[in-house]
This record gives sequence, structure tokens and C-alpha cells, in this order.
Amino acid sequence: MSAPAVPPSALYDQVLRLRQESPDGLPPGRGFDLPADLRTDLPGLPAGLRADLPADLRTDFSADLPSEPPSESRSEPRETRLSRGEAADVIREALNPLPEDSATLHRRFAELGVRGRHRHLIQSAVAALPLPSDEHATARALARELTRSGSTVPAVTAGLALLTRLGEPEDVPYLSTLGLLRSLTGPAVQALDALDRRSAAVLWLVISVRRGELLPLVRALGTGNVPAIRSELVAFRAEPRFLGAATARRIAEAAGLPDLLAEHPADPVLLARAARLLVRMACASDDVTELLTYREAPAVYETVVTRAGLLPPTLEQHATLLSLALDLSSGPGALLDWPSGCRETLLGSLGRLLAEPSWTVLADLDAERSADADRRLRAGWIRRTGRRPFTRPAAPDSGLRIEIVATDPVDRGPVETRILVDGRPLVPAVFAHGPALSPELLLDEGLLRAAPEPHRVRLAEAWCGEGCCGALHVTIRRDGDRVVWEDWRRPPPPGIRGPVPELPVLRFDATAYDAEIARAEGDRAWSWRARAVARLIKAGLVDRPDLLSRWDARRGWTSTGAEDPEVVQVHFWYQPGLGAGRPEGDPLVFRWTVPDDGTPPEAQAAVALRRLAEEDPKKYGRVSGGTRKRAEELGYTWPFDD
Repeated sequence: MSAPAVPPSALYDQVLRLRQESPDGLPPGRGFDLPADLRTDLPGLPAGLRADLPADLRTDFSADLPSEPPSESRSEPRETRLSRGEAADVIREALNPLPEDSATLHRRFAELGVRGRHRHLIQSAVAALPLPSDEHATARALARELTRSGSTVPAVTAGLALLTRLGEPEDVPYLSTLGLLRSLTGPAVQALDALDRRSAAVLWLVISVRRGELLPLVRALGTGNVPAIRSELVAFRAEPRFLGAATARRIAEAAGLPDLLAEHPADPVLLARAARLLVRMACASDDVTELLTYREAPAVYETVVTRAGLLPPTLEQHATLLSLALDLSSGPGALLDWPSGCRETLLGSLGRLLAEPSWTVLADLDAERSADADRRLRAGWIRRTGRRPFTRPAAPDSGLRIEIVATDPVDRGPVETRILVDGRPLVPAVFAHGPALSPELLLDEGLLRAAPEPHRVRLAEAWCGEGCCGALHVTIRRDGDRVVWEDWRRPPPPGIRGPVPELPVLRFDATAYDAEIARAEGDRAWSWRARAVARLIKAGLVDRPDLLSRWDARRGWTSTGAEDPEVVQVHFWYQPGLGAGRPEGDPLVFRWTVPDDGTPPEAQAAVALRRLAEEDPKKYGRVSGGTRKRAEELGYTWPFDD
């Protein structure tokens, strides 16, 4: 007679053991995983209960830990797998009514086939549970039992989700420990965000950051090495490729940035790093909700601006402070919960500082002609942009203002058509996933003009593409002496479950509206030579589509390069037979990089258009899209490694 199976110990105990065995108590890779022998049985149930389950449910909880796919012999039988809808239904069934003991929930999840891969559905179901106040104590006790002694990912996830709603400070150490397990990081961070933002940020960084440049800071934060935090915070390279918006926010939260600034009131290096973190949080090409989620943002802005005189006048610091001013003027910084007049006071202070000779001299013509690319780009940008956030026109009568904003070119940020309604930026207020579209798309093509016939306009697109995370659309029409924006379309905002809240209909005085759109369409002060060349080439191709159709091609995207804003790129689609109206097969995408010969934009664009008229662009362009098979069929070299 074999000995009865002994259920494994709690996941919390397993993570504690793994921490003890790990250097510095920090996990390798992206979090701890459980040993393989704990992923091949059905944990969390007494042996007697396991015998009562169907055979196909007795031996598989490997899906609880998806970081290492189970072998074919251990995989779940296909016929027992739940669809997403089925899983959502059975999870609600398992939670209704909410049991008073963890063993009951373990049993329900096991019998119904709930697995670790369903943890997001478990979180959603727990978040939607009706929990009257007189049941809070019982539910909290269940949550603590699940998180401290639960031995399956579904059960512990349910406990974490309950603590997201009902947790107290005493739960923070348990959440921080459980979150080191790869399968539980997301639920644990969410629970900690509701209780202790600093602990949540430390956990997020420990699990998420893989960049070598950031690891010393993360190690100091993860081990609580307070003396090392300040030195490591200012040491790493804060370039965009190392510092996305989410990472910037989590670093600021984990380091306790307001406290650090208070402890070091005369530290210009720390001050510069704090300013840089704010700039990266507000990065338009990332998730702008990171800045809006950072609760201490107004306090850090105020500290940075009031102490900005401590910063040495350099091009880098000028670019940072100007970026802060643009965010406060027309970016997501304007949406923070500011005391009356505070934001305007901070903008005025920045404007006065950056107007001082020691700062304005930085962007002189010599700097703009520098051989150093970053110095040259920043000097030109500051000369074009330096006073724009401080000299904005009076608010138009329509309540609509359009600001074209080119961000720091060294950060390779986008050029945005920022739309402000009653002084508040529209796009970051209602769409979190990407910036407003460029002026070449919204203004040069007249998309914001209003006519009696309604037309739909895409105002912003997710940085990963509309097909991934969506876009922001609105219908614009003229109605007598008013212009109406209505019938909004957008994906659900972060954290919203259920129907997307409807956006209000906007109405503008038509005369003032037309005047503002015309003013914005004529604004070229923000542009630079390569951007002007690209705009003129695009306009020529719009006016004369035959320039490309004669070569069986059609116009694609034309603008400055994402990696080099001083380079013009012309993209076009090639399909044999296109010019005759009988295109054959799939198209190939070509890219032509137009060299800068130093002449005025009009002359460069004329030369480029003349070359397109006289010489097949496929001879001097390069394949940049399509498929390898199609490229080889048409006799072109495929430039990518598939």
C-alpha cells in the first residue's frame, strides 16, 4: 500500500525558500519559478479530495505556471480545456457564494478546471464581486488564508485580488514576497499599488528590468540599500531606450523621489535626474497615463522648477526644462490636479529662466552647425521651439486651440498636433496609448476642416498600431454657425471594465473654429529643413500621382526618418501593372532616402520630384516591406533576416 500523497507546501513558503537560496534574495530572470516536481501534480488539495476528481484533473496543474510549458505527456487533454468564455463563467460560479475557507475554493477551482492561465479572469471576477461592508472582515480573512497557505496559482490569485480591494498594511510583506513568483507578479503588483506604491514599484522593477544599465539601481532598491539608491539613481544612462514611461514612473516611486529631493535640497545632479524622469513619464510615444498615475508628479514638478536655477546652463538641461514646459503647457502635465494658478506660475518661472542670456546663448548658430549630431539637433530645436510654450496666443473664442509640438529630437519623439479644448489637451485625457497624429496628416490634408457633410477623422493612433491597441476617432461636421465633434470611437481606457464611457459632444463657434484651423495649417515655425523637404515632396506627389504611377507605384509615407530627423524618406508601393489599372500580385514597399544637399527646401524638393519623373525610383530605392518570396519573384534583394 503506497503512502498517501502529501500536498505541497504553500506557494508563499516556496517563494520564501527560493529567496533564501538566491543571492541578495532577488530572483533571476523574470521571477522565480517553482521546481518541476511541484508542477506535475495537483497541489493544494488533501490527498483524499484528489481521489474524488476525474482522472484528467488529478495530474495536471502545470498550466498554473505557464513560464515553462509542460511536456506533451503532462499537457492538459484538449477536451478538458475551457474557452475564455467558459472559464469566465465557471470562475464566477466558483466564487458565488464566496467560501469562508480556502480548501473549498481550491476544490471548486479544481473541479471546474480553473487553471493558472485564467488568473486575469480570476482578477476580473473578484473585482466585480459584490462585497457588502459587513462581509469585508470574512472576505479579508479568506484572502489572507489563500495568500499565506494557498498552494495553487488560481487560489492565490483570488486571494491577491481580494486584497487589492480589502488589503491592509500588514499584508504588504506577503504580497511583495508572492510577487517574486513569475505567475503571480501581475496580481501582486496590482494589490500593492492599492496599498503601498513604493513596494509595488520595487517589485515591478525587480521582475521587469533586464537592462544591465539599470540593474545596480534595481538591486539597491530590491535589497533596501538606502545609501546606494541616490548614487545609482543618478548614475545610469537615462536615454529613451533604457527608460520608458513605465520604468521612469516606477523608479520615481520606488526611490521615494520627493523624499530624496527633500533630503538633498542643493543637489543639481539629483534635480536633473528628477526632471528627466518627469520628461520620460510624459513621453507621447509611450503610455501617457504613467505621468497621470504618478501621484507625486505635481510636487516633483514644483520642486524641479523652483530649484531649476541650481542646474548648470547646458544644452541638455535646456532641452529637459523646455520639455517640461511643453508638457505643462499643452501635454499631459496640464491634466494633473493642480492648485489654482500653480501650473501657470511654474510655466512663468521656466520662461523667465530660459530667457536669461546664459541659457539663450546655448542655441546660437555655432551650436546649430556643430559636428556633434545631438548638439546640432538640440540647438536647432531650441531656436525654433524655445519660446512657444511661453508665448501662446490668447484662447480663441471657439474654445479650441491647436498646438504643433515637436519634442526633443535627441529623444526621437513624435511631432504632434496637440488639440486643446478650453485649455486642456484632448488626446491624453481620453486616449492613453499614443500621441496625436502629425500635422502632415491632420492639417496638411485638411482633415480638421469642417463641412456640412460629416467626415470621420482619426486623431490619434496607438504607438503599436491601430490593429493592436486601437485609435481615437471623431466625426466632424458643420451645423449652421457651429462645428460639432461627435460619435467618438476609442478602445477602453486602462482599468475600465465593461462599456467604454461615452465622450461628450463638442460644439465650437464656426467662425472662430475656421480661423484657428487656418492659423494652425499655416504654422511652419516648428519645422526644420528636412521636414520641410519631406512635406514639399509629399505635396508634389499628391498633386501629380503620375510621377509614381508611371513606374507602377503609388505613394506611401513620406517624412523624416524615425532614427534620424535630418533624413528625408520617401516610401512607395510597387505592383506590376498598377499604372495600367491592372495590378498583379502582392505589392512590395520601397524606401528612398533623399540626400540633403544643403540647398533650400524648395530646391531640394524640386530636384527630388524631377528625378522621380525621369528615373525609375526602384533603381535607387530599397525594398523595405512586403515578403521575401515576392521580392525574389520580382528580382529584388530581400534586405532582412527572417
